Amino acid sequence: MMRVFAGVAALLAAAVISAGAIAADRAFPQVIQLPTGFQPEGIEVGKGTTFYVGSVANGAIYRGNLRTGAGAILVPGETGKGATGIELDNQNRLWVAGAGTGKALVYNARTGALIRTYTFATSDTFINDVVVTRTAAVFTDSRKAVLYKVPIGAGGSIGSSVQTLTLSGAFALASGFNLNGIDATPNGKTLIAVQSNTGKLFRIDSGTGASRQIDLGAESVPNGDGILLTGKTLYVVQNQLNRVAVIKLSANLAGGRVLTRLSDPDFAVPTTIDQHGRRLYAVNARFGITNPAAATFQVVQLSKPKKA
Repeated sequence: MMRVFAGVAALLAAAVISAGAIAADRAFPQVIQLPTGFQPEGIEVGKGTTFYVGSVANGAIYRGNLRTGAGAILVPGETGKGATGIELDNQNRLWVAGAGTGKALVYNARTGALIRTYTFATSDTFINDVVVTRTAAVFTDSRKAVLYKVPIGAGGSIGSSVQTLTLSGAFALASGFNLNGIDATPNGKTLIAVQSNTGKLFRIDSGTGASRQIDLGAESVPNGDGILLTGKTLYVVQNQLNRVAVIKLSANLAGGRVLTRLSDPDFAVPTTIDQHGRRLYAVNARFGITNPAAATFQVVQLSKPKKA
């Protein structure tokens, strides 16, 4: 009899734990509202449940909490500025791609103070996304066949120097938006980037700029925007198509297979993506709407597919 009671007690305890886990998961809102008129583009998940979103309209940076949905402006916007891709480094600095300004900016992620500004180009430019490795911050320019690389020295030191890597090999510049989202392997030696106008993926040598196309067979990722590499799984946001392609890459990154495409009824032209545990977060840019200055914008939560 005691064994029966013990078994029932164990089942009840398991049910309570399971219910608690579900409740804890639901504590993370599925949709987080951003300030009205914010016009987001880039998203970065930082320490704990902190996230950052940049405004393409004026370069503002919003800092929020994935668990509560609350947040506030960290960096006020300014006329003539823009923020697209953003990334946090291990020195608690936010690296921000400056869109059509041709610039990149580095902020203190705690205080919002501006640390440094880099000017990469002055005409026919769109600094779109950034990835930070142990030795450099690397930016894409969607209008040019180059990458911009800011070296990071010992102890995380940064200076004023900028290297321009001319892309060679398989990549070919086309009309419209070219290289967009970018990520890196853990050692930083290989970069992966998506070409929005052609739907092609490339692996790029971070030291030379030499590129090779990643073979997806009959598949492609048109309107590819922000990307996220985790292990050998690559998530590619296809903005105007309101979906995220989930791609399993080969061990040598030479090829990949599209496993599935994620979507959500709350998507409204998502642009960039990041992760927090088993959760994915994409930001709605809502490109093409009338009067964006008075519109609402959101961060949308997705679950990673179990096979990824």
